[in-house]
Amino acid sequence: MLGDWATNCYVVERGSDCIIVDCGFDPEPMIRSIEERSLSLQLIVLTHAHLDHIGGLDEVSSRYPSVPVVIHERERGFCSDPMLNLSVLAGMSVRVREPDHFVKGGETIPVLGTEFRVLHTPGHSPGGITLVHDPSRSALVGDTLFAGSIGRTDFPTSDPDQMRRTLREILMSLPDEYRVYPGHGPSTTIGRERATNPWLLEMAPP
Repeated sequence: MLGDWATNCYVVERGSDCIIVDCGFDPEPMIRSIEERSLSLQLIVLTHAHLDHIGGLDEVSSRYPSVPVVIHERERGFCSDPMLNLSVLAGMSVRVREPDHFVKGGETIPVLGTEFRVLHTPGHSPGGITLVHDPSRSALVGDTLFAGSIGRTDFPTSDPDQMRRTLREILMSLPDEYRVYPGHGPSTTIGRERATNPWLLEMAPP
């Protein structure tokens, strides 16, 4: 967990290589974890470009200048725009480097000797993505789905209707046993959220 917003930022490792998923403020503990285990950072993926998920990107990139950064194409320009990354709402002006590569959703990212499926999961933000790793039955979902809750949809670039479609048609299409790693709070499973999440139960078709 990084920064005042307690953002879950993940170091996904396999063998001696790793990737980072999201770069919150004050990322030194994450950097130290990578360096202490002598891991080789291969890629940085941003689930979306809200300030609490990008605030430490420049600091991480300064330590690993050759490591590429990936985000969804619908958030092109968000990292360097305080209005779009919502930092102005917090009385801040966050401007960090722009990513190197842009995804649309539907791709696979080959890294760590395996593959991650990219799902476009908008609603909380227009370019929100979920990284699905089928071999380990896991999904890194950013701020789309939480244990017992869902991401906010009252921000200027949020869309409640898109969030409903994302949750019902995309995330709930994953098998129950898939473990969900959210941008805040504890991990959960698709099955647990399908059965108990009040927001999802409210969205369930009659």
